[in-house]
Amino acid sequence: MNDERFKIFTGTAHPALAGAICKYLEVPVGRAELGRFSDGEIYFQILENVRGADVFVVQPCCRPVDCSLLELLLMIDAFKRASAWRITAVVPYYCYARQDRKDKPRVPISAKLVADLLETAGATRALTLDLHAPQIQAYFNVPVDHLYASPVLVEYFKQKKFPNLTVVSPDAGGVERARAFAKKLDAPLAIVDKRRVDVDVSEVMHIIGDIRGRTALVVDDIIDTAGTLVKTAEALKKEGALAVYAGCTHAVLSGPAVERICKSQLTEVVVTDSVPLADSADKAPKIKVLSVAALLARGIRSIHEESSISELFI
Repeated sequence: MNDERFKIFTGTAHPALAGAICKYLEVPVGRAELGRFSDGEIYFQILENVRGADVFVVQPCCRPVDCSLLELLLMIDAFKRASAWRITAVVPYYCYARQDRKDKPRVPISAKLVADLLETAGATRALTLDLHAPQIQAYFNVPVDHLYASPVLVEYFKQKKFPNLTVVSPDAGGVERARAFAKKLDAPLAIVDKRRVDVDVSEVMHIIGDIRGRTALVVDDIIDTAGTLVKTAEALKKEGALAVYAGCTHAVLSGPAVERICKSQLTEVVVTDSVPLADSADKAPKIKVLSVAALLARGIRSIHEESSISELFI
C-alpha cells in the first residue's frame, strides 16, 4: 500500500506477527523506541511524524499480560498526543476476557475494564480476533471489528479430508463456534458437558452426540493449561472416537500445557500465531501453527480503505 498516512506500529508482545502483517501489506513497521527505565517502568517514543495519520497498533495482550496491556495503553496515549487522525488497537488476543460478567459475588468484570482503559487511552477503534465471548464487543463505545480464525483453521482441516468427522464443542459456551465449524466442514456436532471445579480445572461429565467410530475435532478459542482439552480427548477416546484432533485460535499454553499435549491421546493440535509460542511449543510434534497475519492484514486494509470487512467471515 502506497499511502503515507497509513502506519502500523507494534510493541514487544509479538513483533513477528506485526512484521508478517506489514510484509503482506507492503508497508514498513513504524519507527518507535520502546524500552524500560531502571525500575521497570515502560518508556515509549514515536520516531516519525504521525500527525493526521491512520495508525494501527498491533499488540496481543499475551504473557506477560499486564506488561503487554500497559505497553498498548501507553502507545495509544502517545499517538493521541501526537495528533494521529485515527488510532485502531489491533488486539489479536484480548486479555481478561474470561471475566466478562459477574458469575460470582464480589468479582470484577475485567473484560469491560480493559475496554474502558483502551478507550480512555485514546483508541478510536478496535480490531480483535476470536473474543472469548462475542458480547464483549458491546463493552466498547467505539467501533469494534471482530474477526474469526475459522477460515484459516477450516481450510487446513478440509485438506485433511477426514472420514466420519464429528466437530466437538468442549463446553456449552462454545456451541455456536463449533456449530459454525461443523457447518463449514459438513460434519455433525457433539457437545461435552463439563463442570468447572476450580479456576483452571474442569471435570468432564457427559458427551452429547455420537462419536463412536468417528474422528473427533475439538474446537475452542483458548488453550491455557490444556487440562480440559486433554481430559476431553480422554473422554472422547473412551466413548469410542478413532482419533481426536483439536483446533484453537489462541495458544496461551501456560504451565504444563505443552507437556500435557505431548503425552495426551490427541493426534494433533492446530493453533494460530495470534500469540507468540514458546520454543517448547514450536518444537512439539503434536502442535501445528497456522498464521493469521494475512487475515489480520486484510482486516486492517479494509478499515483503512473504509471497505466491507464481511468477506473475511466466509
